[in-house]
Amino acid sequence: MNPAPDAAALPVPALEQELSALEQRQASLIAHTRALRAANQSLRAELAEANSRNKVLAARAAEAAQRLDALLSRLPEVAE
Repeated sequence: MNPAPDAAALPVPALEQELSALEQRQASLIAHTRALRAANQSLRAELAEANSRNKVLAARAAEAAQRLDALLSRLPEVAE
């Protein structure tokens, strides 16, 4: 990145051009920041949904394990 030229050494049209370029870069950065903020919010919502689904699935798996244990405890033992 080139260092900014000394403002006192620039003629007025060049200074205006430099300011315009900086305004464009600032507008671009603001737009990118807003897009990233929106994407971040969307990802946070997706993560919350995934965590919720994982809790439900973990509870269902624990319930299924308990039911299997109960069924296995009812089976007669086989002598070898």
